[in-house]
Amino acid sequence: MAELAAKTAAAEPRLLDRLRARIRAKHYSLRTEQAYVFWCRAFIRFHGLRHPAQMGGPEVEAYLTHLAAERGLSPSSHGQALSALLFLYGEVLGQQLPWMNEIGRPVPPKRLPVVLSVQEVSAVLAALEGVNRLLAQLLYGTGLRISEALGLRVKDVDFTHRAIIVRSGKGNKDRVVMLPASLAAALREQLTQSRALWADDAARGRGGVELPHALERKYPRAPLSWAWFWVFPQDRHSTDPRTGVVRRHHLFDQSFQRAFKRAVQVAGIARPATPHTLRHCFATHLLQSGADIRTVQELLGHADVSTTMIYTHVLKVGGLGSRSPLDALEAAVGAHPAPPRSDRKPPSESLVFPALPMT
Repeated sequence: MAELAAKTAAAEPRLLDRLRARIRAKHYSLRTEQAYVFWCRAFIRFHGLRHPAQMGGPEVEAYLTHLAAERGLSPSSHGQALSALLFLYGEVLGQQLPWMNEIGRPVPPKRLPVVLSVQEVSAVLAALEGVNRLLAQLLYGTGLRISEALGLRVKDVDFTHRAIIVRSGKGNKDRVVMLPASLAAALREQLTQSRALWADDAARGRGGVELPHALERKYPRAPLSWAWFWVFPQDRHSTDPRTGVVRRHHLFDQSFQRAFKRAVQVAGIARPATPHTLRHCFATHLLQSGADIRTVQELLGHADVSTTMIYTHVLKVGGLGSRSPLDALEAAVGAHPAPPRSDRKPPSESLVFPALPMT
């Protein structure tokens, strides 16, 4: 038994390498690759390093039950683990078994997004500085996701038409958003600083930036060009986790998220606001100003307008929605106060109860 476990442990990296190769062949993102490898490795360890080919539906169901009942995972994380295991069995091991269709997917609850007021957004932006403030302004002013903003290239910023082109957004779709006029000067200054880093890399002969898919083989000099350089580059080089090549990457989202969290605390906001909250604020405030919901849908890159409709639910409550009956009552009482009652007894007499007959 120990010898079998040792052989399985030795074969595990080969299986995970096959998993990585299949994910990359499907052009999935790096984060999807990392998540799928994590869940598949945890599944193998949960069952004592047994090879997944030796297991099936009961083992998968037992693991998912463990995640939901004992680990208390959210429905979204639970569904991600299930997707990783189904990918492992269906795409890597080639096992299309009946039990794969019988496992039910958890239904995530529908949550209303956290939306800040214009004054609260202004307070958060005032608590940020430097490139972090520019990033926050860009997220709020365009509705970009944080990954889309950080992945902007120089060629995607069009000052002439005041537009920003989002390449390979969620769902691998391109779209165009507005470039706020109030950010034009700050973006030009940011590009000036980025060009200084690009020029320094070129002078030192250090190698360019990452290009999507096989463009680097098709255009060998494109990674070294200014047009493909990052709008928000790192101040140092890093190692590509997939290829091991040392090159300049764009800013990491974790550093901005930490700065944004501190800004929310400084602004005195008690709600759980994150950088993605600025995207929600962008959509809600656009609808408040009278923008058409189809326009907002296109700017956000939603495939279905029902996804955009969630922001209309936010507008139906609070000061922009229906009036509370308590406010109407208070307004009516304030406008027409009740006259004093002349037949009302003094407080001392009103508390005297009549004597009850003795039985």
